[in-house]
Amino acid sequence: MSEQQIEKEIQDKGLNAPRLTPDHIDSVIAGETYTNLPDGRTVICQLTLKNGYTIDGKSACVSKENFNQEIGNKIARQNAREKIWELEGYLLKERLYQEELDSKF
Repeated sequence: MSEQQIEKEIQDKGLNAPRLTPDHIDSVIAGETYTNLPDGRTVICQLTLKNGYTIDGKSACVSKENFNQEIGNKIARQNAREKIWELEGYLLKERLYQEELDSKF
């Protein structure tokens, strides 16, 4: 199931509590760079977030003969982007926790 399919199902079910969305994840990405390692079969994608923090993702194929730059870039970027979900999830939960604490005082 793709992110878009999952997002549609969440919306269709009316699940409206604070949460992350694919659009939010994309919105925190400010830039991206790709580096090919000397082995000729590995790509590193570094995503730079709006706050300057960077996250890396990697792709590699077993045989150099199967290396394709476009596919390698897509996989490396996807792997880096997946890490953003966890970080942004932590930030959202922390913000909600702090709001709950603030409401008690």
